[in-house]
Amino acid sequence: MSGPRPRPSPNHDRRPDGVRVDMLVLHYTGMRTAAAALDRLCDPAAKVSAHYLVDEDGAVHALVAEDRRAWHAGVASWRGAADVNGRSVGIELVNPGHEFGYRPFPDAQMAALADLARGVLARHPIPPRNVVGHSDVAPDRKQDPGELFDWQWLAGQGIGLWPGAPLAGEEGDAEPLLRAYGYGSGDGAAVAAFQRHFRPARVDGAADAETLGLLRALLAQVAAGPA
Repeated sequence: MSGPRPRPSPNHDRRPDGVRVDMLVLHYTGMRTAAAALDRLCDPAAKVSAHYLVDEDGAVHALVAEDRRAWHAGVASWRGAADVNGRSVGIELVNPGHEFGYRPFPDAQMAALADLARGVLARHPIPPRNVVGHSDVAPDRKQDPGELFDWQWLAGQGIGLWPGAPLAGEEGDAEPLLRAYGYGSGDGAAVAAFQRHFRPARVDGAADAETLGLLRALLAQVAAGPA
């Protein structure tokens, strides 16, 4: 596989002093074409960017150096930290998104993402539960990469977590479990974001028994090892 194609974006700044990269945030572009997405991510007037863009055919474009802060997450939080941009690498996946004809992510794109992500994880101390989607860190605003993104497959490549079977437990409020995992709240938007990532067959924002069981399963993985 050839390396990323340089397409420098001017939209970046210095990472905060003393803050290390410990997150990988995945997005979809939500635009009609890859060319339109690249143009926007490299437009100084747009004031948005990412470190990489992965096209549907597997081509990877390098936009911002990893030692710089790209502007991809916006108002967001994870595990109590608000400057997600300052501590993350952001990868955009070409996909028209929910507004322009959301569709599955092709095998070539997923394979290229996995290869790219493995390199990012080798360069930075990113624990598995810090491999997240834009919707995880900004559930009130974002849906990407969405319910068609194959998080289970990606976890099988050693990138991120997957809960497996739900764990039984007492019924109750999802908020303490969601906050313990990393979400900034336990409201319906956060529940839906969790489902979009870990229970994509039904995304309804209701903290039912299966949703709670999957949360328990993830927290058990976190407790068992570096996550």
